[in-house]
Amino acid sequence: MKVVEKDPKGSSNAKATGHKAKNAAQDSTEPHKAVKGVKQEIIKKFPVRCNLEDYETTYNTFSWDDAKAEISYFAGGKVNAAYNAVDRHLVNGRKNKVALYSVAPDGALSKFTFLEIYEAANRLGNALKSIGIKKGDRVFVFLPRVAELYIATIAIAKIGAIAGPLFSAFGPDALRDRLQDSEAKVVITNPALKDKIDGIKKDLPDLEHLIVVDAKEKDLKNGEICYNTIVANQSTELKCEPMDPEDPLYLLYTSGTTGKPKGVVHVHNDILGQHMTTKWVLDLKDDDIYWCTADPGWVTGTVYGIFGPWSNGASCVSYEGRFDAASWYQVIDKLKVTVWYTAPTALRMLMKAGDEVVYQHSLASLRHVLSVGEPLNPEVVRWGMKVYGLPIHDNWWQTETGMQLIANLPCNAIKPGSMGKPLPGVYGAIVDDDGEELEAGELGRLVVRPGWPAMLRTVWRNEPKFHEYFKIPGWYFSGDNAWKDEDGYFWFVGRADDVINTSGHRVGPFEVESALVEHYAVAEAGVIGKPDHERGEIIKAFIVMSNDVKVTDELLDEIKEHCKKTLAAHAYPREIEVKDTLPKTRSGKIMRRLLKAWELGLPTGDMSSLDDD
Repeated sequence: MKVVEKDPKGSSNAKATGHKAKNAAQDSTEPHKAVKGVKQEIIKKFPVRCNLEDYETTYNTFSWDDAKAEISYFAGGKVNAAYNAVDRHLVNGRKNKVALYSVAPDGALSKFTFLEIYEAANRLGNALKSIGIKKGDRVFVFLPRVAELYIATIAIAKIGAIAGPLFSAFGPDALRDRLQDSEAKVVITNPALKDKIDGIKKDLPDLEHLIVVDAKEKDLKNGEICYNTIVANQSTELKCEPMDPEDPLYLLYTSGTTGKPKGVVHVHNDILGQHMTTKWVLDLKDDDIYWCTADPGWVTGTVYGIFGPWSNGASCVSYEGRFDAASWYQVIDKLKVTVWYTAPTALRMLMKAGDEVVYQHSLASLRHVLSVGEPLNPEVVRWGMKVYGLPIHDNWWQTETGMQLIANLPCNAIKPGSMGKPLPGVYGAIVDDDGEELEAGELGRLVVRPGWPAMLRTVWRNEPKFHEYFKIPGWYFSGDNAWKDEDGYFWFVGRADDVINTSGHRVGPFEVESALVEHYAVAEAGVIGKPDHERGEIIKAFIVMSNDVKVTDELLDEIKEHCKKTLAAHAYPREIEVKDTLPKTRSGKIMRRLLKAWELGLPTGDMSSLDDD
């Protein structure tokens, strides 16, 4: 068998200069034994010098108490995530290291060292204190991916206030829900985004100040403060607030299928899990240039775009521009990005853009590629092997879990389509509705034993909702259905309310979507169960075609036959509808519940996370 050989730093030797080795990795996978009728394949990697080298030994011996040696604490066990992310690097030799490469939409580059981030955050922290912000107050950040977003997040945490990340694409209704529920006192924004808040200020009695980045003094109204003015005369010295590990760090709202978005509360103790998972899964080293493409309005952008990598002393990249394949590759080449963390939807869009745009760029700096947000289709993993010469490492976690829990680690073989194995310090399982663990290969509920450091502590002003996560006794229930194979790899099937029951067979939408996108003509796919008098439900697929593909009845029949052959006679879409786009969250997840609501004429529920760009 041919394997993808990795050099000591982790770069794949299959990736030759100028991507000459386009096909070098195509036969680097081998069939793996089938579990419950699912054909597997495995990507083996030669040992690499990664931060976690021996998974089995570490998993069996690790304790979170021992890991505390990697975190800086104050007297009495107090801690502050911002101190660990920034302040401590001023005394460990990194103060003049670039912490942030900030790339504007036009490609203009600004650099900020850890010392500069420290001083800017101190100025803003002092400014917030000067207008009465104190420990526990909610301060929301409503900015695009500019340096001030990162500085503000650190400043808020440093003074003990609670940071509230907001997507810059949120509309007035989404903003009102979050700012009302949280009783936010301050929003940090810019002139373009401020307009969205102006129309709802009358509905926000607790909102005292808008701090506006790059504002013109003459344009400011009552209660509005120019960011540049208020920080200008502040001291660059600020005592970091020692926090109890259980004190809130940030409040992030996440959408559900019904009702308003819920505010998930995370605490300063999260930094322990953020730090260790960044070290293991992202495998960041001191000389890496790291790019997390997620907006900090999404949990990945906050945890693995700010706190986790900065706690490890990494140089991070932010890009303010819109998605474009060539622009993204230019960012990688210009800044010599080595570790790249993105989303399956972005990878599928890059795949749709074609191989040639890849080969027009070097990408020689890349050594480690990761994906999160929804399950990664095996076809995308194979495509990544072909064009990047690198396997793409999928991982699984949620807003509520606060850190990665199950992952394809650099030291482990990859099974394309699998979310990987539980990380050290994490016990995951597949159980029935009574909480009893199931055998390998059996479909059930994906649960995790509580106790990891970054687990949500409550749902803001909604304690009953918090307890719903623990309705299966002894477990945190993710809301996902999955199965575990005999080697300990976990496989996502679908959300608990997404599983399709057709003619007595339970079919996960993800496996059908994966089969669909393996057909050359299909770029993206979303699958739902549609009520049917004869079969209970039938599978309906909504697809986006690949570039330059002409839709015909014959082609759609061919796609159906492809699914039958790939999966099973019952597991194919009896109906296919071609769309220009599919509804997605801003984190890239296809919103199946919206597809189903639109198809059946049902209420759509909260749509504030819908990406309407």
